Amino acid sequence: MTIALVTGANQGLGLALVAGLARRLGPQDTVYLTGRNPDRVAAAVAGLPPAPAQVRGEVFDVADPGAAERLAEKLGAVDIVFGNAVMRVGPGDDPAAIIDEYAEVNNFGTTRLLRAFAPRLPDGGRLIVVASSFGTLHHLAPVLHPRFDAVGGLDAVDAAVARWRDEVRDGRARAGAWPGFVNIPSKIAQVAAVRALAAERRDDDRRRGILIAAACPGMINTPTSGLWWDVSGAPSPDEAAGALLDLALGEVRAEHYGELVRFGDALPWKP
Repeated sequence: MTIALVTGANQGLGLALVAGLARRLGPQDTVYLTGRNPDRVAAAVAGLPPAPAQVRGEVFDVADPGAAERLAEKLGAVDIVFGNAVMRVGPGDDPAAIIDEYAEVNNFGTTRLLRAFAPRLPDGGRLIVVASSFGTLHHLAPVLHPRFDAVGGLDAVDAAVARWRDEVRDGRARAGAWPGFVNIPSKIAQVAAVRALAAERRDDDRRRGILIAAACPGMINTPTSGLWWDVSGAPSPDEAAGALLDLALGEVRAEHYGELVRFGDALPWKP
C-alpha cells in the first residue's frame, strides 16, 4: 500500500500531480489532495475523473507553523510527498507588501514540510519539492552566493530567508544586489533547503532507497505564468506533471539525490 501527498493541489500542477498519481497507483493506494480552503479541496476531489487509487482531501495550510507536523503525525509514514504549495505573484505586486506572506508560504512552508515528513519517510520514500530552473546560483549575484551555498541545515536556510525577507520589506534589497523578481531568491532558497537536508541524510537515504530532491517542471501554460510570459505554446499542467511523476515513481538515480532535477537531468547548482 502506497500513501502519497501533494500540497497546493486544488488546481494547476498540484491537481495534475494528484490525478497522475491516482492513475498510476493501484486500488490499495491513497493520494491525499491538500489545500488550505476546505471548499476548494472538496471541489477538487469531486472533480477528478475515476482512477484506480483513492483520492482523499485534506485541509493543510503550509503557512500555519504547526500544520505540517500535525498532518505528519496524523498520516504517519507517507511514501511520496510533493511540496507544491506556492503563493503566486503578478507583475503589479509590490514585493515589499507581499514578501511576508510570500516567504511564509513558499519558503518557511517548504522547510516545515521537510522537517515534518522527511523523518517519517519509509524505505523507498520520495520527498520532492517543486521549484524551478530559477533555483540555482546562476541567477544570483556572486556576492550573495554565500547566503545559500553549503549552509548548515534547515535552520540556517530559514535564517537566510528571513534576512532576505527583511531586506525586501525595508527596501535594502532594492538598493542592493538582489534581483527584483522575488521568485528567484525564493526558488534558490527552496533548492538550498533540499540540499541542506540531503547533506545530513545522504548516506542513510541512499542505503534505504530514499530520494529527496527538488524538481523543475519547466514552463507551464497557466494563467499566473501568462501574466509574466507568453505561455501559449507551453505544456499544460497535465503534460508538465509527467516528468515529475516519473521522478517520484521511477528508479532512484544517485545523481538526482539532493539536486534540482529538470526532465530527468540534475541542473548544476553553481555557475
